[in-house]
Amino acid sequence: MAVALLLMCYLATASSEGAPSPPERIAVVGAGIGGSAVAHFLQQQFGPQVQIDVYEADSIGGRLATITVNNQQYEFGSATIHSLNLHMQDFVKLLGLKQRREVAGKAAIFNGEQLVLEETDWYLLNLFRLWWHYGISFLRLQMWLEEMMEKFMRIYKYQAHGYAFSSVDELLHSLGGERFINLTRRSVAESLLEVGVTQRFIDEVIAAVVRASYAQPLTIPAFAGAMSLAGAQGNMWAVEGGNKLVCTELLKLTKANVIRARVTGIALLSTEGKMLYQLRHESDGGHGLDTYDMVIVATPQYQGGSNISFENFEPSVVELPGTYHRIVASVVHGYLNSSYFGFPEPKLFPFSSVLAADNPDLFFNSLDNICPVNVSASFRRKQPQEAAVWRVLSQRPLEKPQLKTLFRSYYSVQTRDWAAYPHYASALKELPPIVLHDNLFYLSGIEWAASSVEMSAVAAKNVALLAFNRWFQHHEKIDQKDLMHKLKTEL
Repeated sequence: MAVALLLMCYLATASSEGAPSPPERIAVVGAGIGGSAVAHFLQQQFGPQVQIDVYEADSIGGRLATITVNNQQYEFGSATIHSLNLHMQDFVKLLGLKQRREVAGKAAIFNGEQLVLEETDWYLLNLFRLWWHYGISFLRLQMWLEEMMEKFMRIYKYQAHGYAFSSVDELLHSLGGERFINLTRRSVAESLLEVGVTQRFIDEVIAAVVRASYAQPLTIPAFAGAMSLAGAQGNMWAVEGGNKLVCTELLKLTKANVIRARVTGIALLSTEGKMLYQLRHESDGGHGLDTYDMVIVATPQYQGGSNISFENFEPSVVELPGTYHRIVASVVHGYLNSSYFGFPEPKLFPFSSVLAADNPDLFFNSLDNICPVNVSASFRRKQPQEAAVWRVLSQRPLEKPQLKTLFRSYYSVQTRDWAAYPHYASALKELPPIVLHDNLFYLSGIEWAASSVEMSAVAAKNVALLAFNRWFQHHEKIDQKDLMHKLKTEL
């Protein structure tokens, strides 16, 4: 018995000596939803003993941001989350947050002269109007989206079993094969025409939804277009108190060390046979240098917007291609000019959201009557004739004549110019890499497939699993083929 115990101890010791120890320090660059989520997932994988430093020069939450109007907070950035976004749902439960009560409202599409499509309170009447105007195009669109979303949902099962992918192409291929890859290389208009959606429906409805989502024309990739169209079908929710709470609370839960500084450079170091990454950063307090075993870049890098230099890498890490599309969000507290939309009497205007058709003469992309991030049980939307808070998305800052076109009068206007989404017209020959070096990863490249809160969360989970599997050489968990069949066999 004693000999057996000694042998077991020896084998356990030998096994632990052969296995690499976990990383001691990990840096995450960016504290948006991608950076906050990856910090959380990294701690899940490597354990609480790992020190995680998160660098953020701006506000935590990134494009999840709020703004104050009359002492109340409103969403300024990404406002809603789809009901199929399982990571975001898990975060809300884990953090003890709540989903905000939905306040019903109707939408319409405006072509610059008249409303071409108006939503009503009756579901069957809405279906009849769609059929009357566009035939069965909306059914073909629905079938196309449902098939895509069903395949996309496979990622949650893969990630639950610890599987990761070393490139965005590998991830997409595992979900939908070559078809998903092709959907990142051809336009949403082409793909919808192929499944029998009419040109009229595409021009009048799809173009307005895509313009409101990405502020770009129908030449955007079909995969990105599908994500925006799925979000337009309803079943949306938001976080009580503001969506950015997910980011701040995840970082608190992770006990990440948030460093208020901008990372300007990442250099590869070799010290005593150990490979490290040195981060150069600057803040109001001056410049600094810190070294890490692993680095995750969770902020978009692109031509004209990348401020991080990569040094001493062989082969070199080049500037990532492509540019980002800018969009201006204006939050206006005022009285809507309903006569511009064909309603001379303000109290008869029934819509809380107006999408602009793809008309070069229209100076805005969408107009939404937004609710505070804290909605009480007694809350009601303002009546059309009352002063309300509206969010206007446009390509450029609204000029005074344009504001006067949309509003009879207003109390305040607050704007923010976002580098919001990849500029999909600057088409890339291939999607950006995830692995920049052995333990240096790029999270935000997934936005070139589609940009959304949940895509960033999916990318965060993938990077955390990939980093873990590469560190401990679990190669059987990376880029596995035919995973659906494999998982069915295992189960």
